[in-house]
Amino acid sequence: MVRNQKNRETENAALEATTQKRASKLDPYKDIIQGLLEKHADITNERVYEIIQGKGYQGKITTLRDFLVEVRGKKAGEPIFCVETAPGQRGSHDWSEYNISYTQDGVREKTIFFSFILNYSRRQYIELVDDKTQMTLLNCLINTFVYLDGVTQEIKSDNQKTCVDKWELGKPVFNKTFLEFATHYHFAPLTIHPGKPRENLKIERPFYYLETNFLNGRTFKNKQDLAQQLQQWLLYYNDTRTHRTTMQRPIDLYQKEMPYLQPLPRVHYDTGQFAYRVVNNESAIEWNGYFYMVPRGYLHETCPVRATSTELIIYSPQFAKLKQYTLAPKGSNDKYIGRHKNESGTATSPNPLELIERLDTLGTIVQGYVRELKAHRPSDYPNHLQHILSLKVQYYTDDLIIAIRRASEYKIYDASSIENFLSVNAQKKNEVNIPPKPY
Repeated sequence: MVRNQKNRETENAALEATTQKRASKLDPYKDIIQGLLEKHADITNERVYEIIQGKGYQGKITTLRDFLVEVRGKKAGEPIFCVETAPGQRGSHDWSEYNISYTQDGVREKTIFFSFILNYSRRQYIELVDDKTQMTLLNCLINTFVYLDGVTQEIKSDNQKTCVDKWELGKPVFNKTFLEFATHYHFAPLTIHPGKPRENLKIERPFYYLETNFLNGRTFKNKQDLAQQLQQWLLYYNDTRTHRTTMQRPIDLYQKEMPYLQPLPRVHYDTGQFAYRVVNNESAIEWNGYFYMVPRGYLHETCPVRATSTELIIYSPQFAKLKQYTLAPKGSNDKYIGRHKNESGTATSPNPLELIERLDTLGTIVQGYVRELKAHRPSDYPNHLQHILSLKVQYYTDDLIIAIRRASEYKIYDASSIENFLSVNAQKKNEVNIPPKPY
């Protein structure tokens, strides 16, 4: 009996030794993992794996996944499978927005991303943008073509207004400017059907990866810092990861796809906007909430304006180049661009001689009225002349001359009376304006 008892004790000790949990390579990193889960509840397994690898972990990701299943009590979702396309055949693009907290000022700010993906290789280009306008879209696509060194045969978007004006008889009517852009780069524009976002899964899924892998578990000082980290992430993580669907690295498949991409044109598409703006009383034209100074002598003139993503060019009515400015950065406190420091912020009146010279071009009736007005109102006639000149913007010249002749006949030397007469008896002309491209 004593011998049997010793055998049982020996067997139990051996069983305990064999069943004792072995030390895991993951053990030194579990506190780090717990901290990540507390700070970022939705952080992905792959992102955790990248972080602890950077701290020296040399184990397998399967070990980490098993541990996270124990901690979280759930497994990662199944990947989405998409219909495959031939190399160089198709690319897809879209926008996505996230509210991101920046450590520099602690403010949570809406941040917009543009994404383009080659549907065959899954190589991706992502850019941080300020808005979703058509000019921004076209500039992003140009940046994409340069980054990928080529253009796909087809480019698919969601049903966004920057690309599609409307649908008729079940078919999209593409925006005219977007079609011009497409023909310039020789790609066929495609779009998903309204209400069917799963038609664009190849672009929707990479936004999920951007959110869970790049934005999750990272901090950003400001948008500039985010953009710099994004550039590094695209090259060193997104390009070199093993894609779950293809089971290959995007950069490797891109090397096979690249010869099938169409070459870039010699000259890129001009994405600039063209419009007309009236020079105001401060000798400035308004563009997106900022006032850009115009040389004196063009008060109330309608001047052509061309704007790109970085600069604004102002022309005279005869299309002579007057001024070229770098666009004011958004959020700038100085609303007047090009005004000298010694100029006050209040409206300035033009030289009376300049006003008389410009009104004299309207003919003898106006010339006579100007002389009469100057004689009857010697102290404030420049204000009335400026007012009359401003009416030239709203009303046709013939109607303005009729109103001035009537004022002269009735000895009325007041610009407000002339404006009242025009408002009742004349039709306002539609200001010549080429609106921005539809968004």
